[in-house]
Amino acid sequence: METKVLIRSHGRLKGISFVLFAAILWGVSGTVAQYLFQHKGYSPEWLVVVRLLISGVFFLLLSIVKGNRKIFEIWKSKEERSSLLLFSIVGMLGVQYTFFAAINVGNAATATLLQYLAPVMIVCYFAIKLKRSPSINELLAILLALLGAFLLVTKGNFQHLSISGWAVFWGISSAFALAFYTLQPINLLRKWGSIIVIGWGMFVGGLAFSFLSPPWKFQGELSFEALVAVLFIVLFGTLIPFYCYLESLKYISATETSLLASAEPLSAALLAVLWLRVPFGLVEWLGAACIIGTIIILSQADDGDVKRSK
Repeated sequence: METKVLIRSHGRLKGISFVLFAAILWGVSGTVAQYLFQHKGYSPEWLVVVRLLISGVFFLLLSIVKGNRKIFEIWKSKEERSSLLLFSIVGMLGVQYTFFAAINVGNAATATLLQYLAPVMIVCYFAIKLKRSPSINELLAILLALLGAFLLVTKGNFQHLSISGWAVFWGISSAFALAFYTLQPINLLRKWGSIIVIGWGMFVGGLAFSFLSPPWKFQGELSFEALVAVLFIVLFGTLIPFYCYLESLKYISATETSLLASAEPLSAALLAVLWLRVPFGLVEWLGAACIIGTIIILSQADDGDVKRSK
């Protein structure tokens, strides 16, 4: 009995370590993207295409390595084909591009925090769809999210925005895209698993965006630092954290992973302030605390098991 308890405890610690590592890497990768956009002249469009195409191919190959060689079966059904195309272009490409666009015209800290308004949007969606009033906890989360967003974009001053209007637009758009990305592919995920669905979503989304922003049309500084930053975003900002996130679900619940994932906006904010000298005062930190508070509140009622990739 004691041995079983020790094994369970070790597995739980392993799961917590995996999801924290993934969340921190996602947060850091947003700040690295800001460095590329604002210091090395890279465009969000090029980085999105490259990140999606490389990551998509990797996850599809990973699925084959894991023994699932029927990765093309998902395309046979007309209904599933339409759903996957919608997820790829509106969900996957949408959340990737809006997030990077928000970083490009603002900063990684604010972009990540605004994106974390998505759980509140999901709560509102289900309240409307099911024609029910939000619970007390959900109402508290909504109020906290609104207060947090207000503090972030105005610094508490009704007279003006503390960040550009475009940063607000892309940040809120990113939250809507993440909410859609989370809800729309649920049936596909249940039937085919996250690796195949996310793999095809990334590859098709990147392929579609290639017609607007071909990956060979490159702009930016060609330097060792820039190359390392791009590799970091693809490897440590996508492939490794996504795999760690999936592994964590073997040992801890989806509720716990959602709660621990709040380390992402914290790591993004801290690194942006310490490395890129993004001005982040007491009011912004209070806004960040409000938004992270919504994650904590809503994660208590989160029974979902939807996998994600930043």
